[in-house]
Parts: sequence; structure tokens; C-alpha cells
Amino acid sequence: MESSIYTITMTTADLALDRSMIALGIQQPWAELILRGIKTIEVRSQNTQVRGTIYLYASKKTSPLEAARIAAAEHGIDVTTLPLGLLVGTIDLIDSRPCRPGDVRASCVTADLLVNHHAWILDNPRRFAQPQPVRFLPYGVWFYPFQRRGDASSRSQL
Repeated sequence: MESSIYTITMTTADLALDRSMIALGIQQPWAELILRGIKTIEVRSQNTQVRGTIYLYASKKTSPLEAARIAAAEHGIDVTTLPLGLLVGTIDLIDSRPCRPGDVRASCVTADLLVNHHAWILDNPRRFAQPQPVRFLPYGVWFYPFQRRGDASSRSQL
């Protein structure tokens, strides 16, 4: 699957935040690479059954991985200018499968980081023109930025 390097920017007029949508926390520069359509595979230690449009939350901390520094440099990204601790856009999570050696380019990491991990396949990145604050902070991989953790309606979506 080849993804476009162009992303849609959502203006405030376009943005009607779905208060029930789930968010995925991603460290920078990974979130920026996803929004640019460069990183189309998110590498995780576990599989996921979640599919559909999700919020992309730029974590408060940047990635400590050397692979992140290299990817940012290769794509001219100054990590110090990137938003942190905010919703930066939405992405479609379309599949999850075991990582393959051929996932290096789409995941922006080295082959050794793919071993025994899962590839979460991403598509259709949409950047918010203005990053959005969240009401509730992440408490794990997935979180609801506008609902309390124990809200009954949120439990059924995971």
C-alpha cells in the first residue's frame, strides 16, 4: 500500500470534535511523520482490534529512540518546534498484523525494531490547522480525550 505524502489540513470551521472518539498517543517526531504521510505503519508490541478514524495525540515527551532522531533529520523535521501534549489530527487505522522485514520504510525504523512486533496500518492523515487541547490526559496506549475513563459508552469501543 502506497500512501500519499500530502495530508489534508482541517480548519477550525471543518473541525467538529467528536467527543466520543478514541485517541492514540504517539511521541514526536512519529506523530509528525504520520501526519505527513511518511510513516504509514505504527509499530507496537501488541495487536489491536481497533479500526476506523481515531485522534492522533502528540505525547508530552519526544521519542528517545535513535531511529526517531534519524527519521526526523532525514525529513528535515526540527523536533523542538513540534506540538506536544495536544491532539494534532486524525488518522484511519485500517489493519493490524505482525511486522515484516519489508516494513522498514513505512515504519521509519530499523528492521531490528520490527522483530516480534505488530504493524498498525495507517491511512488518510488529516492535520488540525490548530492543535487541540484534551480534557483528560492519556492513561495508556488508548484514551478518550473528552470523556472520563470509566464512562460506560467509552468501554464498548475498545
